[in-house]
Amino acid sequence: MICLLFGIAVIILLTAKFRVHAFFALMIACFVTGLGVGMNASEVITVIKDGFGSIMKSLGFIIVLGTTLGVLLEHTNCTQVMANFILRKVGERNAPLALSITGFIVGLPVFCDSGYIVLSGLNRSLIKRTGISAVVMSVSLATGLYAVHCLIPPHPGAAAAAGTIGVDFGKLISYGIIIAIPAMIVGHIWAKYAGNKIKHSTVEEDEIEEDKTVHPSAVKAFLPVIVPIVLIALSSFFHELSSTNNIVKNLLVLGDPVVALSIGILLALTAKKSWDKQTLGKLLQESAEKAGGILVIIGAGGAFGAVLAATKIGDHFSSVFTLNSIGLLFPFLLTFILKTAQGSSTVAIITAASIVQPLLPALGLSSEEGKLIAVLSMGAGSMMISHANDAYFWVITKFSGLDMRTPLKVYSVASVLMGVVTMIMVYILSMILSS
Repeated sequence: MICLLFGIAVIILLTAKFRVHAFFALMIACFVTGLGVGMNASEVITVIKDGFGSIMKSLGFIIVLGTTLGVLLEHTNCTQVMANFILRKVGERNAPLALSITGFIVGLPVFCDSGYIVLSGLNRSLIKRTGISAVVMSVSLATGLYAVHCLIPPHPGAAAAAGTIGVDFGKLISYGIIIAIPAMIVGHIWAKYAGNKIKHSTVEEDEIEEDKTVHPSAVKAFLPVIVPIVLIALSSFFHELSSTNNIVKNLLVLGDPVVALSIGILLALTAKKSWDKQTLGKLLQESAEKAGGILVIIGAGGAFGAVLAATKIGDHFSSVFTLNSIGLLFPFLLTFILKTAQGSSTVAIITAASIVQPLLPALGLSSEEGKLIAVLSMGAGSMMISHANDAYFWVITKFSGLDMRTPLKVYSVASVLMGVVTMIMVYILSMILSS
């Protein structure tokens, strides 16, 4: 257990203080922990390779395809179309709510930092048109994107935790969306309450550039997001029928996350009338390169988890602590500490999943429902606290034109409230599933 704590300290120190890439920090932690408990070097290397390969097998295609879908939605202006559609339905008077909902929907396939950058132009335009506080508008958009980023695949943290713990993607997406809605709402409410107390100048007129690009229809914009989610969810909930009905079995192949995301990509391609080979090739290359950076972190997290499993860390914890009395609070608090200390929600939840996986029986979370609850509680923990060591914090600050103090007062506090509310919802869900 001392070696585990030392390994975690190495991850936090290297990533937070020395800005070492998370892949190398996790790999060093593998050797620190493995050699520290008495494993020989060749044994540690073998375990690392097995752990890396195992997580790639389950998540490699999903991360690449999910990243590609997000890049294509940005390029085809589907995100802008969805935002404008929601704004028309909600009305300009409720522009902050429209941005929260937009962030929530756009954030399902698009990473929160990319989503904020893409929608920042719309945000500035609405601030100018409505005269609503830039703080309220910016934090409403930021929290809408953030709510789903921490809880739902194909976002890397949630996807990696699901792969490590062994949770069905369809159920995680379905319950994750339900859990994320209250988080989005509390983020929006706090943005309005706290944001209106802070005076901030509106966006200058010359900062707004008119968007003259061709946009797809609302149907074409929403389909690449909605269809994969529906297919994955249906496949999960009708999985039991596939063992008795071959027709259902064949149809449910469409709900495999790899197939469903591929269908989403094909739908996203139809959102643009014509493609030239150079542009499409560049976008696909960008997607693969972006996914590669995420995959190496996830793979290193899987390797760290394999090392912990080889040390039988679960047995040691069980002999010292009565973890059963802590239950779902343990993964929540562990992820919360890791997130606050080193800044990245993805690294926090990947590291926490590696530690929690062998402890599931001791925590009383070894059932299918328990594993789902464990991943969702880690998602709640990975929301808080987002502050100056979080890259997303600086994306919000830079692209909204706010000074550093304002996001700390409003957005950082919102991330705490979102994490707490999400954890309460996870607890209520655990009561329902166990009854």
